[in-house]
Amino acid sequence: MFSSERLKGIDVFVCVADSGSFKLAAERMNLTGSAISKSIARLEGRLDIRLFHRTTRRLSLTDAGTAFYKTCIGVLADLEEAESALHEDTEPHGRIRIDLSASYGRMHALPVVLDFIDRHPMLSPHITFSNRIVDPVEEGIDVVVQVGGPGVWPAAVGHRYLGTGRHIFCASPDYLARRGEPCTESELHEHSCVVYGDSDGTIHPWHFPGARPGEIERRIMAGRFLVGDGEGMAAAVAAGCGVAQLPTWLIQRQLEDGSLVEVLPQLATDGLAINLAWSKSRQSLPKIRALLDVLAASLTAAGRKLE
Repeated sequence: MFSSERLKGIDVFVCVADSGSFKLAAERMNLTGSAISKSIARLEGRLDIRLFHRTTRRLSLTDAGTAFYKTCIGVLADLEEAESALHEDTEPHGRIRIDLSASYGRMHALPVVLDFIDRHPMLSPHITFSNRIVDPVEEGIDVVVQVGGPGVWPAAVGHRYLGTGRHIFCASPDYLARRGEPCTESELHEHSCVVYGDSDGTIHPWHFPGARPGEIERRIMAGRFLVGDGEGMAAAVAAGCGVAQLPTWLIQRQLEDGSLVEVLPQLATDGLAINLAWSKSRQSLPKIRALLDVLAASLTAAGRKLE
C-alpha cells in the first residue's frame, strides 16, 4: 500500500536543491531555516541516505541526491499536470525549469524568457545555462533552447528548428588598418588569430567550405589568443586582437555598429542549428505551451534575420 509518508519533504527537498541553500529555500517557502533543515534531516533519515554535501560555504547534491531530485521533479510535475487538467487552468503558474545555451541564451533567449515571466507572476522559474546538448526528459527540464542538437531526437522529446546563423571571419577596423585584410585562406596564417580553446588547451577547429556544395571541412588553426568563451572572443576581436571565426548571432550588433567587419566572405559557412526542445509529456501544460509559443515566435523571427 502507498504511504503518504513518501510525499513528505519532497517539495522542501526540491526547493533546497533549486535554491542552493537552506536560507533561500526558507525565504521562498515562507518557512524558518530550522523547519527547512529538520525537513531535510527527516527525509534523509527516512531514506537512510545522504542527499546533500554540506560545507560552510556550499550546498550541493550527492549522486544519490541528484538521482532522487530528477524523480521528485517528475512526480511534482505529474501532480501539477493532473491538477491543471481537473481545473482546466489556463493561466501559467508553478515551477518551470528552463535551460539555455550559454552565449546564445543570454543574448537572445533570456530577454524573451524574462519578459514572459514578468507577464505571468504566478510562475517560479529555474533558469540554467550550459554549453552541451541537453535531453529535457532525461534531465527533468521543461524547455530547452540550444545551439546544436542530436543527430536523431529521442521519441519523447519535442523539438522545433528555430534557424541557423552563419560562421563568418571578422576583425576590427583598427586591426585591419594595422595589419591589412586577408584575401585568401592561406593569408590567415600570417595574421593574429583568436580561436576557441578549452581549459585543457584543446583548440576547436575553424570551418571552411568543402569541395562539394554544403560540405564543411574542419581545420585546426594555430592561434595567438585562445579564449574559452564566445562572448570573450568577440570582445577580444573588437579590441583589435586579431581575426576570428564567429557565429553571426553572436556578433550581429557589432557588425551593425561597425566595431567588427566581415572578411573573407567567400569562406563563410552555415553554423549550427538553433533548436527549441521540450518533453512531449509536459507540452499540454499551459505554462509550457505558452512559453514554447513565445520562444518559437520570437527566436524564429530572429533566426531568419541571421540566415
